[in-house]
Amino acid sequence: MKSKHTFVIQSEAKRNDESNFKIIFSFGRSDRAVILFFLSLILNLSSCGTRKSIKHIPDVSQYSLEIPKVNTINDSTFSFNQNYLTKNKQQLWELYIKGNSLQLGYNNGALTQDLMQKQEEIFFSKVEGFVPSKFKQKLLSGFLKWYNRKMYLNVREDFQAELYGLSEYSSDKYDFIAPKFRRAMYLHGAHDIGHVMQDLMVVGCTSLAVWNENTEDGDLLIGRNFDFYVGDEFAKNKLVEFVESENGIPYLSVSWPGMIGVVSGMNKEGITVTINAGKSKIPLTAKTPISFVTREILQYATTIDEAIAIAKKRKVFVSESILVGSANDKNAVIIEVSPDNFGVYRVENSSKVFCTNHFQCEAYKNDKRNQKHIVESHSEYRYEKLQELLQENKKLNPKKMASILRDKSGLKGEKIGYGNEKAINQLLAHHAVIFSPQKKLVWVSSNPYQLGEFVCYDLNEIFSDKRLKSGEFAKSELNIAKDSFVDSQEFKNYEEFKFAHSEIQNAIDSDSMVLTDDFIPHYQSLNPDFWLVYYQSGKYYFKQKEYSKAKTEFEKALMKEITTIPDRENIEKSLKKTLRKLK
Repeated sequence: MKSKHTFVIQSEAKRNDESNFKIIFSFGRSDRAVILFFLSLILNLSSCGTRKSIKHIPDVSQYSLEIPKVNTINDSTFSFNQNYLTKNKQQLWELYIKGNSLQLGYNNGALTQDLMQKQEEIFFSKVEGFVPSKFKQKLLSGFLKWYNRKMYLNVREDFQAELYGLSEYSSDKYDFIAPKFRRAMYLHGAHDIGHVMQDLMVVGCTSLAVWNENTEDGDLLIGRNFDFYVGDEFAKNKLVEFVESENGIPYLSVSWPGMIGVVSGMNKEGITVTINAGKSKIPLTAKTPISFVTREILQYATTIDEAIAIAKKRKVFVSESILVGSANDKNAVIIEVSPDNFGVYRVENSSKVFCTNHFQCEAYKNDKRNQKHIVESHSEYRYEKLQELLQENKKLNPKKMASILRDKSGLKGEKIGYGNEKAINQLLAHHAVIFSPQKKLVWVSSNPYQLGEFVCYDLNEIFSDKRLKSGEFAKSELNIAKDSFVDSQEFKNYEEFKFAHSEIQNAIDSDSMVLTDDFIPHYQSLNPDFWLVYYQSGKYYFKQKEYSKAKTEFEKALMKEITTIPDRENIEKSLKKTLRKLK
C-alpha cells in the first residue's frame, strides 16, 4: 500500500488535524446534518433557550439515591452493587443498570464516565473543523437559542431525572459552554435537530421484519442497519445497554455512552423498536426527541397497540418511521410520525415489512415532500433491493438475515461501488441488530461497521438470577461469524479509499494543495465502480483548469450508478460548466 505522502504535495500551513474528518461531509450524506448539529451545538449552547429553560433543572427530590462507588475489577470491567460495565472480546461494551430513574442515571454515569467523556471530547474537539465560519456560528447560535426553548417541556419527568443523574458525570471541561444537564438534553435531540438544520434525510437506515412462511421456523425475525457515522473514533465505543428500571419492562438498547434514548432495542416482552429517518414538514420549535419516544415504547409497551398509543400521544419535531415488532402479536408494523401527521403502515395478506426512508401508509399518500423524496433519494432503490434479496433468500434465519444486512451490491447484483448509499450495506453503519422477539434473542454487530461478529444475547437469561450468578451477558454459541469481506483486498482498498477521498476533497477546497500525477489513477482504482471517485476527480481537474480531463471524469461519473437525482444533476451542471470552458 502506498503512503499518503506519495500522492500529495501541499502547503504545510494548510494541513490541519481535521483533514481525516472531512470525509464525513464529502463522502455521502448519511449524517452530515447530525454531525453539523452535534459540533455546531457546542458553540451556541451557552445562549440556548429562554431564561426559564436555561435555569431548568428537574425536581429529583422524590427519588432515593445511593451515590455509586465503582469497583474496578480490571481495565475493562467495573461494578457497583448489581450494576456492571464490561467489554467483551468483540470489543462491545456491555452495561447492566437497575434502580429508580435517578439511580439509573447515576449508575450509568458512574460506570461509563470515562467512555462518556471520551464521546464528548470527540464531538467538542471538532467544532472549528466543521463550522469554521464565525458568521455561521453566530447564525446557528441564534437559531438554536430560539429553537430549543421548549424541548424540556416535551420530555417525561422520569427521563429528565435519569438524564440529570447521567449528566452529573459529564466532563467539567465543557461547563463553560453550558450546564451539564442542558448539554445532555440537547445532545439527545441531535438526530432530530439534524433534520431541522438541513431538512434532509439524516440517516440512510434499512430495516425489515419477516415471519410465517418467510422464516425458517415461522417466528418473527427483524433486522436493521443503523447507518449513523460520526467518524471512526465515535464508532469504536459501541454500548449494549441492559436497563432494569423500578418502573416498566426491562430492555436492551444499542447505542453509545451518554445516550439514554433508544435507536435500536428490544424489551423482555419481545417488543422491538428501530428508527428510520423520513421526510416531511418541520415545525418551528423542538419538541420530543424521537429516541425518547422509542425509549418509552420499550419501557412501557407489551403489544403493538400499546406502542402506537404511546407514539401517538407524543409531539415530535421531525419525521420518522418506527418499525415495531411484537412477540405477543407475532407481527410488525411501521409507525410513521411527523410534526403534523401520524399513520401506521400495516401489511395485508403478507408476512413481511420493509422500511427504508420514505413513508408508506395512507396518511402520507398525498404528502408532497414524501413523494419527492421517493423519486429523488435512494430510499426506493434500497426498498426494491430488499424485495430482490428476499426472493433470493428463502426461509430466513439469523445468519441469512445478517447476510442481507451486509449486502453491498446494487439491483440484480450490479457493482455500484463500496460506500454507495443505494446499497443495503453502505459501509458506514454504527451498528446492525437482529431480533428474534419470540425467543427473546438479540444479535448485535461488532466493528468494523456491521461486518464484525454478531454477538447473541438472551434477554430471558440476562434479566434473571441466572445472569447475576454467571456474570456473563453473551450467548456465544449462537454468535454469527464475521463477514469474510473484512479479510479481503477490496476491504483494505476501501479503507485506503476513505483516506484518499479526504485528501482529494482537501485539494478541491485548498488554494495551494496540488496532487501528484499518480494520485487520481490510484484513487480511482481503490473503488472503481463508485461514481463519486470520478466526480471528485472531475472537480479537482476543473479547479486545476485541466478542462479536458475534467470533462472525461464527469462523463465517466454519469455512466455509473449515481446515488440520488440531485447528485446526478450536480454532475450534469459541472459537465455543462466544463464544456463552456472548453469553447
